[in-house]
Amino acid sequence: MAAVTSTAVLSAGEGKSEVLYTLKTQCSLKGEPAKACVIEAVNQGESTLYRHKIGVDVITIRVRDQPVRMDLWSRDLKAWTSLRQAEARLSTNTICFNGMDLCAVNPNYLNSILQSHALAMKGRDHVMVHFGSDGRVDASCYDDGCDVVRK
Repeated sequence: MAAVTSTAVLSAGEGKSEVLYTLKTQCSLKGEPAKACVIEAVNQGESTLYRHKIGVDVITIRVRDQPVRMDLWSRDLKAWTSLRQAEARLSTNTICFNGMDLCAVNPNYLNSILQSHALAMKGRDHVMVHFGSDGRVDASCYDDGCDVVRK
C-alpha cells in the first residue's frame, strides 16, 4: 500500500526545487517482482522529477508540460533520454515506463492526471502514450484501443 510521508523545500543551484511528496510504495524493474521503493516527486522549474529509489538503484523520470514530454535520466550518458512509451492502469494505480522497464504504484501522479483530464479519462482504466523521436507524444490510446495500437 502506498503512503505519502513528507513535503519540504530544497535549494537546487540557480533556482528552488520543491519536494511535492515522498511516497513509500512498490516498484518493479524489467518485469521482476515488485519491491518496496520510495518515490520522491520534485517540482523543478518547468519540470517535475520523479525519483524512484529501489534498493540502491535510483531511476529518475522527468515530466515536462507544453508540450508533454517524458524523459529518463541515463546514468551512463549523464543526460536525459526520451521515453518510448508510458502507460497507466488506473484500477491498480500502476504506471509503467518503456514497457515494463520501470513500473510503480503511484496514486498521487495518476490522481493528478484524472483531475487535469477529467473528461478524457471518465470511465477509462487503461491509458498509453507513445513518444516520437523528438520526445513529444505522437500517439495515445485508451482501454481496448491500446490493443490496436500495439499491433
